[in-house]
Amino acid sequence: MANEADEAEPTGARKVLGSIVVDIRPLKIPAFRRLWIGTAVTAIGSQLTTVAVPKQIFDLTGSSGYVGLTGAVALLPLLIFGLWGGAIADAVDRRKLLLVGNAGIAVVSALLWAQAYLQVNSVWLVLLLLAVNQAFFAINMPTRSAIVARLVPTELLPAAAALSGTVQTFGMVFGPLGAGALLPVLGLPILYLIDTVALILAMYTVWRLPALPPLSRSNGRAGVRDVLDGFRYMATQKVLLASFVVDVVAMVAGMPRALFPEMAERTFGDPAGGGLALGWLFAAIPVGSVLIGLLSGWVGKVRRQGVAVTVAICAWGASVIGFGLSGSLWLAVLFLALGGASDMVSAIYRTAILQTAATDEMRGRMQGAFTVVVAGGPRLADLTHGWAAAGVGTAAAASGGGVLVIVLVIVAVALLPAFWRYRAPVGSPRAPE
Repeated sequence: MANEADEAEPTGARKVLGSIVVDIRPLKIPAFRRLWIGTAVTAIGSQLTTVAVPKQIFDLTGSSGYVGLTGAVALLPLLIFGLWGGAIADAVDRRKLLLVGNAGIAVVSALLWAQAYLQVNSVWLVLLLLAVNQAFFAINMPTRSAIVARLVPTELLPAAAALSGTVQTFGMVFGPLGAGALLPVLGLPILYLIDTVALILAMYTVWRLPALPPLSRSNGRAGVRDVLDGFRYMATQKVLLASFVVDVVAMVAGMPRALFPEMAERTFGDPAGGGLALGWLFAAIPVGSVLIGLLSGWVGKVRRQGVAVTVAICAWGASVIGFGLSGSLWLAVLFLALGGASDMVSAIYRTAILQTAATDEMRGRMQGAFTVVVAGGPRLADLTHGWAAAGVGTAAAASGGGVLVIVLVIVAVALLPAFWRYRAPVGSPRAPE
């Protein structure tokens, strides 16, 4: 009886621990657990390909200019298929669409392996396969995100977002590290092969999901009109609109990664070919995100999610200011890690808001727009920060961007006060397991 009582009522120590470490209750739901395992399997594998593609292009051309083309090549399909993919996710069974997306990415990864193994040595073929990969990715991501609210009750959505975000960010930290370790031992083609195998294994977890047809009547088609309907819907939903606006502000004005190579060499003393400082600068933000994800047991207790996002983005801006003004590498890494932690908090609650504030018939399109913002924002930031640094220097570009984040977020929330007042609803039905 004592043991039963202990399980029914956690001790004080367990309560404290449960309020700190990541909340794993969503993993007790079999369908979400399958979805999460599939995400975990592919998290590191996809990052191996993310490293392998620019590495192969540089090996083929010896030109950073060609490597820079990967951003432009990836952005266009992300924009087009992110928006269209979200509309498709609202029109068809999301489980079937996720299977198609996973299969498409797996086929492209297999083709990337084949061209590398056969030494085709065509940079344009690699870029073409990258574009197709990003098109399937842009369909896959909003579909995967839109599924979560059908599997998890509303009160557990922040915890589900923390679990998903943590495993994805974990891949961003250890995927590149793994790629660096495997490249000299196994060679570049094996990176593509590992990603392909991971994607095939992940398809089984998607296959085991329940059917997820549209809750409202649908003709099964999605066109330009459906995409535009999503934008019109967003314009009428001030909370959703504000969540996109503040995210764009945070990423475009505040993401300083384009400054890392110059600062690593000229501010923190790396050799010309790259060194320790560059690695730490790129790893710092994901490390902060992973840490906050692992210590996210408290996120489900916050109902004023609009306030949480606003405060987190202002903290991100303040961290970027500190990074820009840092003369010490380890102080810069600390500020970037704090920024990554703040960004993770913002991402958790923005994801939860999108899942709950949008109706199910619009959820795919909102997640598609979210994918475009998350993927496209940092690329625009690379452009703006690069130009700013060329004119005023890296310190002013970074710290000025942080100041701009805080100012613009305050203005945005003042113009859209419904976002500041937003409170998470309590309770919702979920799909069968």
